[in-house]
Amino acid sequence: MNKEVLLAHPWFGPCLAALIAVPLALLVHRLGGIVLKRVTRSTPALFAMLIGIENAARIVLPLAALQMVWQAAPDDLRFIGSVRHLNGLLLIAAVTWLTVRAVNSFAEGVLAQHPHDVTDNLQARRVLTQTRVLARTANSVLLVAGGAMMLMTIPGARQVGASLLASAGVIGIVAGLAAKPVFSNLIAGLQIALAQPIRMDDVLVVEGEWGRVEEITGTFVVLRIWDDRRMILPLSYFIEKPFQNWTRHDAQLLGSVFFYADYGMPLAPLREEAERIVKAAPEWDGRFFNLRVTDATERSMQIRVLCTAASSSLAFDLRCTVREGLIDFMQREYPQFLPRLRIEDGAPPQASPA
Repeated sequence: MNKEVLLAHPWFGPCLAALIAVPLALLVHRLGGIVLKRVTRSTPALFAMLIGIENAARIVLPLAALQMVWQAAPDDLRFIGSVRHLNGLLLIAAVTWLTVRAVNSFAEGVLAQHPHDVTDNLQARRVLTQTRVLARTANSVLLVAGGAMMLMTIPGARQVGASLLASAGVIGIVAGLAAKPVFSNLIAGLQIALAQPIRMDDVLVVEGEWGRVEEITGTFVVLRIWDDRRMILPLSYFIEKPFQNWTRHDAQLLGSVFFYADYGMPLAPLREEAERIVKAAPEWDGRFFNLRVTDATERSMQIRVLCTAASSSLAFDLRCTVREGLIDFMQREYPQFLPRLRIEDGAPPQASPA
């Protein structure tokens, strides 16, 4: 009798179909994963994406199979509407999770092919910046789309949305003004990813501060200042305002050292000493060096030394080495020609009458 009652129950057929559909979905996940991994093994980015979505797909496929079972069940079945709705919400959430994981894993696979911890990392930093900014932008869009789809399945949320759209006069203006910074940063992020005025690990001078780009998020850029402070700037700043990028095309820099000397200082020994200091410095990359008098005042002459280095940090150290070495040389060999204020004794010479 109990067996006949069980077989005659309206939920017996859907539940039996569900018990069959879930193992089949897991079997498809298992076999499909093996086949796809073998096919994509030669493509690191796709292979990394498959590895990243494996757990999410293990949930999405059974939920999709269950949703097909509930949709095939009779509409007059008790509680079937609630079951369909709940399973649909879980499926949308799982698909959103899967797509976010797919984007992040694909990005990680791309970055693994372009390591940026090497000496010549210009191309790697370009790929790093584009990949991270685009991945974070895509994740934001996917999360918003997933949340919107879940809300659209709730009748009350649809009514609220219709009411907001019907009163889109003042509310639309207020919402537009409130969302302006968000959308401006979103558009700026896409511009930075495509045009790349800045990249990860670029050396910048912003608002008078020298630092490296440590992080680029969907809304702001973190600049690590030379003394380990962090400057936080919105993405739109780098589209709307001028700044210095010392590593735009390559990391090599031309460093300059300025110092002053008395007019009596002979230039030949100073130039020889500067050449010796530069060539002995491990920071010099051997590309270029010179010493020139670039200005003359009523009290002293301005001397400039130019020297090249492979990166901005090496250029800074090289400039300090050259500056210290030349000052030490003048103090030791020509102290009388260091800049000083002269006061002559006696009356100034008089012009002879014509």
